[in-house]
Amino acid sequence: MNYKYCIFDIDGTIVDTETTGIRSLISTVRDLMGREMTYEEAYPYFGVPSEKVGGMLGYPDESRFWHEWEERFIALRHLIVPFGGMLELIAEVKKNGAVTGFVTSRSRREMELDPESAVLTRHIDHIVCAGDTPCSKPAPDPLLRFMELASSSGREVRKEDCIYIGDMASDSLCARSAGIAFALADWHSRGGRDIPHDFIFSDAAGLREILGI
Repeated sequence: MNYKYCIFDIDGTIVDTETTGIRSLISTVRDLMGREMTYEEAYPYFGVPSEKVGGMLGYPDESRFWHEWEERFIALRHLIVPFGGMLELIAEVKKNGAVTGFVTSRSRREMELDPESAVLTRHIDHIVCAGDTPCSKPAPDPLLRFMELASSSGREVRKEDCIYIGDMASDSLCARSAGIAFALADWHSRGGRDIPHDFIFSDAAGLREILGI
C-alpha cells in the first residue's frame, strides 16, 4: 500500500447522502424560514457540521434548525446507499495492515442515530466527529486528533504516511492545513469543482489505484 494511515470522510465519500441531505435541508429552510432554495444553492452546506448551518443561513435558533433538519433527514434515510465497492475497499485497506479512520462532520449523536453505523465502522480503528475537537473542518484539528489517537499505541505517525479521502472543499482545506495528502471523491463527475486535491477518483477502482491495493 502507498499509505499506512487511510482516513475517510463519510457523507458523500463512503455513502451517498447527497440527495437525502439536500432535500431535507431545502424542506427545513422552506418550513422554518419561508423561503425556497434551489438544489445548487443548498449544495455548499452539504458537508458542513449540521449544527452550524442554521446560523450560517441566518436562522436565530441554531439548535431548533438542526433538530428540524435532522428529523427530515431521518425521514429520507431510505435514499442513502453506500457508493459501489467502498465498504469492501475499507475492509481491504484494513486487511493490508493500514490504520483506518473516519473524520466526519457528523456529530456523535448523528452517528448513534444511524442504523448503519455498525456496518460502516466495522473496519475502522478511530473515529473523530464534529465536536470532538476545539475546531471542526476545515481546521486541521480533526485530522490532528486522528493522528494523536493513532499514535497512542506508541507508533510514530508521519504525515507523509497519511491520506484523507473526502468530497468537499472543507475536507481539502482540513487535509492541507494538517499537511497530509488529499484524495477527492468525484462520484457525480463534477470535475473537481475547483477543489484543490492531490488525487481525484470517480469510482472505487480509481481509489484502489491511488492507495496501491
